[in-house]
Amino acid sequence: MNPNSSISEILGHKGSTVWSIAPNATVFEAIQMMADKNVGAVLVTENDKLVGIISERDYTRKVVLKGKSSKTTAVKEILSSHVIHVSPSHTVEECMRLMTAHHVRHLPVLQEEKIVGIISIGDLVNWIISAQHTAISQLQTYITGVPG
Repeated sequence: MNPNSSISEILGHKGSTVWSIAPNATVFEAIQMMADKNVGAVLVTENDKLVGIISERDYTRKVVLKGKSSKTTAVKEILSSHVIHVSPSHTVEECMRLMTAHHVRHLPVLQEEKIVGIISIGDLVNWIISAQHTAISQLQTYITGVPG
């Protein structure tokens, strides 16, 4: 576990379950799915192809603040269609840089054009924390000769 670990390693630990919704679904249905699955974003797919992503941020900025109704607004009206995505071979550090540069909190993981997972900033932070804990334990063992 380190910042040079590949995203495939994270997906191996967390799993590759992806929640998605159709572009014609209502924003209410998307928000309900996010609440039910305890996630901050869902992918928007059509014929198993990624066409966008919708997040809680999209909902607050493009529905609530604009006075629209989530029960009558279609996902396709507010989704982010320019989706920054990564491959399983990207590193944790590369993904953190992408998220920071593009101000996103979720990155779909695509192998060629097939969706194989999604990672969040929380996934990356947890990975880094675990990596730091492992490194500290190894250093303590090295210095003291006693497993920490």
